[in-house]
Amino acid sequence: MIRRSLACMLTLGLVACATQPQTPSPSPQASGVPVTPAAGNKGPAEAAPEAAGANAAPVDLTPVPFEVARANFVRDTAARYGIPAAHIEATLAQAQIRDPIIAAMSRPAERVKPWNEYRPMFISQARIEGGRKFLAQHRDELMRVQQRTGVPAEVIVAIIGVETSYGGNTGNYRVLDALYTLAFKYPRSGDPAKLEREVRRELFFRDELARLFALTRDEKLDITAIKGSYAGAMGMGQFMPSSYLDYAVDGNGDGRRDLFNSYDDVFSSIANYFVKKGGWVRGGPVAVPATLQVGREPFNPTEWAPTWSLSELAQRGYQPSVPVAAGLSATPITLEGSTGKQYWLGFQNYYAITRYNLSKMYAMAVYQLSQAIAGQELPPA
Repeated sequence: MIRRSLACMLTLGLVACATQPQTPSPSPQASGVPVTPAAGNKGPAEAAPEAAGANAAPVDLTPVPFEVARANFVRDTAARYGIPAAHIEATLAQAQIRDPIIAAMSRPAERVKPWNEYRPMFISQARIEGGRKFLAQHRDELMRVQQRTGVPAEVIVAIIGVETSYGGNTGNYRVLDALYTLAFKYPRSGDPAKLEREVRRELFFRDELARLFALTRDEKLDITAIKGSYAGAMGMGQFMPSSYLDYAVDGNGDGRRDLFNSYDDVFSSIANYFVKKGGWVRGGPVAVPATLQVGREPFNPTEWAPTWSLSELAQRGYQPSVPVAAGLSATPITLEGSTGKQYWLGFQNYYAITRYNLSKMYAMAVYQLSQAIAGQELPPA
């Protein structure tokens, strides 16, 4: 899940006086970690640092020896979270650098698939039917969360379906190994133009490793036993440690936030993430199909927040294809479909889904899967 800026104090050993890198937002797809449908990758989870914006603090690119970086991490994490340095040292002594993780992170980015190729990776008849079965099995818990938060049950189910095939694939790497590897051995391409991003990503994962120590202490988890994705995402909803700490909820009132075994906690936490991180609007629309006036160029804003009024979008040639309540604002969406461009208008709740994973197509896939689970007919891809 999730994308946060690193705190200035968090040098955690990469540089002597590190300034803080920005982490990306959603899970992003600006994230750099490719989304593998239901392979346990991403979500508030695999969010890695976004491309640094104009306001991002500079970061020192000077190489630091592994032993120095590791020692600084132990010192800083102990001070930051009040965890004995000896405990951190003993735990890191059990961590392993995993070459398969380095290889996975080193893979060249695949070409960006058009929507008509992307959607089938996430939406299939089997996944729709699996989602309906999952919803039926957990209807009572899901409806309680829907009533409390306003996040529809089918949206929560769709997230779990896309992230982990309804809990069937939550990852097989020890989270300690995954974060240790990426915190201290994040792969370098050798391309000077990519170095800053690579350093920022390493800092991101180092911060997540530090937060893993705090998380496992607070939630009484065995740091050497919990498993997740190769980027350190955990549980049915694939939360990174920072998202777990900030957004996980004790849904069943047992005094713990258990995103591994408690459906109440998982459902409540995903909904809480949408509400607190994404600004989910109870009863609000997610997205509607639209038309673009012939001869007008598609408008593709770099910011995805729904900041354009319907009248402003109409001036750019956009009209919703179904009735929309007055006073709403939206963002235009262009998808490359099998028969040409598709146009949509995304509202605040669409934006909320992009906070889970920074990808417009990911958000649309989750939305359309949720609608199919709820019994609606899928629009053409």
